[in-house]
Amino acid sequence: MSEWPNGWSDDNRGNEYGRGSASAQPEGPRVMRQVRRGEPSAPPYGAPQQGGGYAGVPQQPSYGGGYGDGGGYDSYDSGYNTGQVYGGGPGGGGPGGTQERGPRPAANWRKRIKWTAIVVLSVLIVTSVSTYFWADSKLHRDVDLSKVIDRPAAGKGTNYLIVGSDSRKGMSAEEKKKLHTGSAEGQRTDSMMILHVGDNGDTLVSLPRDSNVEIPSYKGSTSGKVYQGTGRQTKLNAAYAEDGPTLLVRTVEFNTGLHIDHYVEIGFAGFADIVDAVGGVTITIDKGFKDSYSGANFKAGKQTLNGEEALAFVRTRHAFAASDLQRTKNQQKFLAALAHQVATPSTVLNPFKLYPTLGAGLDSLTVDKDMGLWDLASMFFAMKDVNGGDGVSMNMPISGSVNGNLVWDKAKVKTLVDELKNDEKVTVSGN
Repeated sequence: MSEWPNGWSDDNRGNEYGRGSASAQPEGPRVMRQVRRGEPSAPPYGAPQQGGGYAGVPQQPSYGGGYGDGGGYDSYDSGYNTGQVYGGGPGGGGPGGTQERGPRPAANWRKRIKWTAIVVLSVLIVTSVSTYFWADSKLHRDVDLSKVIDRPAAGKGTNYLIVGSDSRKGMSAEEKKKLHTGSAEGQRTDSMMILHVGDNGDTLVSLPRDSNVEIPSYKGSTSGKVYQGTGRQTKLNAAYAEDGPTLLVRTVEFNTGLHIDHYVEIGFAGFADIVDAVGGVTITIDKGFKDSYSGANFKAGKQTLNGEEALAFVRTRHAFAASDLQRTKNQQKFLAALAHQVATPSTVLNPFKLYPTLGAGLDSLTVDKDMGLWDLASMFFAMKDVNGGDGVSMNMPISGSVNGNLVWDKAKVKTLVDELKNDEKVTVSGN
């Protein structure tokens, strides 16, 4: 009555682990017996069965994939004998697996670096473009050089007329007192310079405000009326006081024969704001001086000037025997040092210094309608080169004076202008 299920016998067990086999290989996972409907119930556990063996001790399945000789259990496979129940495949990590889980794949650093670079580059591009349009929108393009008539032909290189105005527009009484500007009405020019930017070095030429010049025929900046020249002689800064930037450009071009490509003007307050925004400008003063008119009080030596001190430094003329000629030299020296300070990595790469400097500088500049940010940057870097010894800094050559006005040396001026027009190395020296 007690027998092994159909197809099971002791012979089917073979020499497997657990039957005295000498094999070191453990037996595979056993398969739970399933009972089919209609099958006679199994004898009590441990009861002897026909054909040998005992009830409740099933024959071990072979590793051939079937159960004995193809009996009722030959197609059943629970997955234990393949190790797929826990490990998901042969050699899985669960019971019955014979292999450990493989190591995690190494991080793809090349891909990470690539995407990091893309993100950083994208941020830089967006920031740069945003900064460009922000800065461009702050420029005051109020000077229309198309109103200037009878202009000389343009030469090689680029010529900037840089003007320091004594305009007090927008300044409070306290600011005027602090900066020693006084309260004069209207506006005049305290400094005028021609900056030539070319392939053979940059040249900065100061035009003394007391230069004796002829006022030519010109077109009124507001009326549009043409005023015929009468040969009238006057100081150069009187042209600016009479009809502003366009007449000043017309007068400079008429008396020099040099075409002016761009116009840049800065007022008192704006100049001081730029110096303060950049954190001060360091210069070396060869000889100390005082001036009650400008508020200057400097000792000799290397020192850093704030906005108020810088304005006093560039405006002083009464303290010098050479008066306006010495002042123009100080102006050149300081402006070149300021451009050098603005262009240093400590300013350019520091957003907490760069943006206030740009904001202060651009807000205080008045330029021509064709001036772009690239033109402005070219001007500043050229002034930086002049300060670094890669260019020439000079006054307009002077031959004497008439009625208190400085007379230009016509022969030297002609040579200088020809060299600038042809973008040649300057050989002329100034006073």
